[in-house]
Amino acid sequence: MHINFLGIIIATLIPMLLGFIWYNPKVFGTAWMAASGMTPEKAKNSNMAVVFGVSFVLAFFLAFGMQFIAIHQLHVTSLFFKQPIDDVSTPMGALYKSVMDALGTSYRTFKHGALHGTISGFIIATPVLATNAMFEGKGFKYIAINCGYWIVCFGLMGGIVSAFA
Repeated sequence: MHINFLGIIIATLIPMLLGFIWYNPKVFGTAWMAASGMTPEKAKNSNMAVVFGVSFVLAFFLAFGMQFIAIHQLHVTSLFFKQPIDDVSTPMGALYKSVMDALGTSYRTFKHGALHGTISGFIIATPVLATNAMFEGKGFKYIAINCGYWIVCFGLMGGIVSAFA
């Protein structure tokens, strides 16, 4: 099982592409600005090159990590950590090959990866974002807009890394 960097790079673009749509004033942008306290003036004072650059790097980390959530074969590979699996004449190599031959490409579809990504959005991103937002005194609308965005992002990212595996 190898890591597919094309799938990771494509998944890395999802938060930015979805963000352009999700936070557009015609979708949730106006409501998000009101709920967050963001103003066009504050936005203009941001160094957008830094914001987008750092966002891209962080999205890459998410896409890379999403493989380990969405692709079951990587879980199997992790069971053989530090085992001689490249040589099928060894007991561990033969066992690894047998398991991977039996699994094949099972569950390596966009749909399955999207399921795992969406679940991750609900059980990982939502608790973190909602907790921070509550301590920041933000309301339900702010939480719902941001958590919804990350749930959809995680779903799409999981789908892409799984389909490209």
